[in-house]
Amino acid sequence: MSRTRTERLVNLVICLLSTRRFLTAAQIAATVPGYEHDPADPRDHEAFQRKFERDKAELRELGVPLETGTASIFDQEPGYRIAQREYALPDILLEPDEAAAVGIAARLWQHAGLAAAASSGLAKLRAAGVEVDPQATLGVEPVVTVDPAFGPLTTAARQRRAVTFKYRTPEGDEPNTRRLEPWGVVCWRGRWYVVGHDRDRDAARCFRLSRIVGDVKATGRPDAFAPPEDADLISHVARSSGPIARNGRALVTVRPGRAAGLRRMARESVPVADGDQLTIAYGDVDWLASRIAGYGPDVRADGPPELRDAVIQHLKELVARHELVTP
Repeated sequence: MSRTRTERLVNLVICLLSTRRFLTAAQIAATVPGYEHDPADPRDHEAFQRKFERDKAELRELGVPLETGTASIFDQEPGYRIAQREYALPDILLEPDEAAAVGIAARLWQHAGLAAAASSGLAKLRAAGVEVDPQATLGVEPVVTVDPAFGPLTTAARQRRAVTFKYRTPEGDEPNTRRLEPWGVVCWRGRWYVVGHDRDRDAARCFRLSRIVGDVKATGRPDAFAPPEDADLISHVARSSGPIARNGRALVTVRPGRAAGLRRMARESVPVADGDQLTIAYGDVDWLASRIAGYGPDVRADGPPELRDAVIQHLKELVARHELVTP
């Protein structure tokens, strides 16, 4: 199944779960991304009907309880909805680490494109006077922010469309223009990378998203290339990154009995008035700063200045994210 069709099916499920009334095919076409067409054009409308019939069959094959009915006795056209009581899963018991992984993946999925389309569809339903169950789509709004280049690059990779962007390397002062056929975006050691074919170097390359400067621009037509079938994006990033040189030395003060993860990383621990001062070797200041920020008031970055500045920046971003998701 193509990613475009998968996204359309996901949005269709969200739409039909979010209303208690039956929605007609016309209402679904006007609400769900991927069903846009001109109803006055017979050929266009027929193409929509074929697509919709295939999608309904696909959902039923997947076990989705798709119901057919009418909102009232006066309706001539049948409508569709999903029975929430039949669609709900039984309780699933997960270990803490499994639950954390599922939560992170879900929040990332919400940010990475489907949530925007789903939220837009729900807004259209409300504008059309359709009653929407707010409890059915809790968490659809994005609650995790990633690098600005994440969305454009994942979209381009899905559409098989080339991109251009400015990229700054650690060794260079000025960013250079890169032309890339993106195969996909992956996370490695807490950082996001895009992997693809560099057109200028005629070779596979990976680029860290946080080093992309400005906007990512899609160029050319969709389906302009095909990634290698055996491409292992994570392995490519791992080979390109190589071992991290831990030349930095950080001084971090932690409260008694707190921050066990940082304590395990420490090369030295010295008791001080308000806890223990750790000496930690590091290679990526942003990575260490994010770890420190995650411990909140239990940890204080004493130095060097670049680490303190990075921790402050991470904390500011955490505050901004909290303000975005707090009603």
